[in-house]
Amino acid sequence: MHQQLINSISYFIHLSEEEKEWITEKFISRKYSKNDYFLREGQICREAGFIVEGLVRYVVSKANGEELTVDFNKEQEYTCNYASFLDKSPSESSIQCIEPTTILVISYNDLQTFYTHLAEGQKFGRLLCEFLYVQAIKKVSSMYSNDPEQRYIQFLDAYADLVPRLPQYYISSYVGIKPPSLSRIRKRLSK
Repeated sequence: MHQQLINSISYFIHLSEEEKEWITEKFISRKYSKNDYFLREGQICREAGFIVEGLVRYVVSKANGEELTVDFNKEQEYTCNYASFLDKSPSESSIQCIEPTTILVISYNDLQTFYTHLAEGQKFGRLLCEFLYVQAIKKVSSMYSNDPEQRYIQFLDAYADLVPRLPQYYISSYVGIKPPSLSRIRKRLSK
């Protein structure tokens, strides 16, 4: 289980055997059932996670109670509300498990130690932040500059493997449209 995390970190930096052992000790496995929450809106995010198995969605609740799906994370990806985690503020979104999910978690304090304990820990943190930042900018840009059909096509490009695992209403919410509009787009694209 920890080998997947070690492989992911090793993509960014070199790890010694001692560092691999330290990672195995500090990242704790947590299992969640379908519909459980890794983080609820209003809570302070105190752990960052690496998804070993499963799928999560990021949910923002509007004032009228409507839920908007704003992102997904799957196996081999990191999950966290980074704004809440870093400045210890209440989270403005929830992270909900869409299916049974196993996440390796590390506390804020242990992650800070990770950065200093590992020879290239700071480098890993910077590279991961850069990667996440680029993803976020692309998503925001798409929401402002692309029409719903283009956003759906981008979703398919990024998450094609998730389509069978996701309810259509999560996909339509992510794309920023209602389910009937998504059905029309899918029909048009299938011609």
